[in-house]
Amino acid sequence: MVKNAPLGAAALALGLATCGTHDGQLDLRLGHVASPGSLTALSADEFARRANERLGGLGQVTVYGSSQLGDDETLLIKLKLGTVDFSVPSTIMSSAVESFGIFEMPYLVRDRAHMARIEEAVVWPRLAPDAAARGFELLAVWENGFRHITNDARPIIRPADLRGIKLRTPRGRWRVRLFQTFGANPTPMSLAETFIALQTGVIDGQENPLSQIHSQRFHEVQQFLTLSGHVYTPAYLLAGRDRWQALPRPVRDLLRTTAQEVQSFVYERAAVLDSDLLASLRSSGIAVNECDRDSFLRVGEPLLEEFSRHVPEGRELIATALGLASQGP
Repeated sequence: MVKNAPLGAAALALGLATCGTHDGQLDLRLGHVASPGSLTALSADEFARRANERLGGLGQVTVYGSSQLGDDETLLIKLKLGTVDFSVPSTIMSSAVESFGIFEMPYLVRDRAHMARIEEAVVWPRLAPDAAARGFELLAVWENGFRHITNDARPIIRPADLRGIKLRTPRGRWRVRLFQTFGANPTPMSLAETFIALQTGVIDGQENPLSQIHSQRFHEVQQFLTLSGHVYTPAYLLAGRDRWQALPRPVRDLLRTTAQEVQSFVYERAAVLDSDLLASLRSSGIAVNECDRDSFLRVGEPLLEEFSRHVPEGRELIATALGLASQGP
């Protein structure tokens, strides 16, 4: 196990000449699209803090948030090119690696304990190799969160209430299909563009975890928040496989161990944010309502069958994940 101590200079020096250094220091760039204060930003910053302590000045992880290095699609391209070292994608992974679309299925993940079992039984043995085959190295599973709907038209109680609403979604095939199934008019759009689109009425609403809703200030330009929890989206600390393999082995071991240790911080922080941010959003004046989840689940069920037909081993992936819902930790 990696300890909280700097790496030996000799170990880190192995291979540095080909790994992008500045003044003998290994430079590692982590890009993400989220705003300061979001769970993604807090997670990335904590990872960088811990990693930099352990690198002991021989290397540096620098975080670039708020889409400074590009949107999610651009960051995935840059990972493969090796011009960015890490990113923290979420929904976009379902477009890059089709088996990750399992996390776009409605109400698949019940809670974080269920997600932990899915991670062990599905993510590492099944999804991580799929990502590797597409040129990505999965280092850790973090969290984006349970997603909820905001809009400017009306409270959303049942799927029928979404009819006619132009709703921003991430650029992911299965999220678009989900909201088409629910009856909305889904409009894929980058996170960075969403606030202005809501403010100007280009779109009527959006769906995101509370952390993103709050940090992006969507409550300032939306009247209604529906606690739908329709999808739980993990976030993934990802590297480009070629660039990752070029790093010295001791550095890879340190970074992977640190990334996986950060998960407990992420889950603890996420649980606190769920409570604190909902209270803050309520006090902001946005109208908060619950939805009829059973009706959403019924309407969304055909999507699971569609995924099962179109994704290799999709039926088995879903069956495995659902079968873990009632098991103990």
